[in-house]
Amino acid sequence: MSDNTNLAEMLKVAVAEARKGLAEGGIPIGAAMFATDGQLLSSGHNRRVQDGDPSAHGETDAFRRAGRQRSYREITLVTTLAPCWYCSGLIRQFGFRTVIVGESRTFSGGLDWLRESGVHIVDLDSSECVEMMTEYIAQNPEVWNEDIGHD
Repeated sequence: MSDNTNLAEMLKVAVAEARKGLAEGGIPIGAAMFATDGQLLSSGHNRRVQDGDPSAHGETDAFRRAGRQRSYREITLVTTLAPCWYCSGLIRQFGFRTVIVGESRTFSGGLDWLRESGVHIVDLDSSECVEMMTEYIAQNPEVWNEDIGHD
């Protein structure tokens, strides 16, 4: 899973989800889960605005759509933005060992906490992801602040 071409392809799935969420009027954060052989298990996007559900983050949407798994340790979670504390808790709770992040410039979330707990983080620093979030935050600061729990 460490091949950069594979990582870029995996991130494309999450980016497509983020763009889908944006087209629905939501926050452009997408996520996907992949098995060790690279098979896509699920994908999802932030649905907080669309569903009026404060827990419907991109990572949780992909997690729910994957259904029950025997173990999450070998599953790779890919997300367009560094996971917030809520989603970082999900990652730790279920034992994900690898998280691929599109970018952490606009929001660093719980990345240091995840690293300290042994989660392997690969930050791709994608200019596409940075641009998408920067534009969204500039146009929707109140929705963004609500999403990350800031007044």
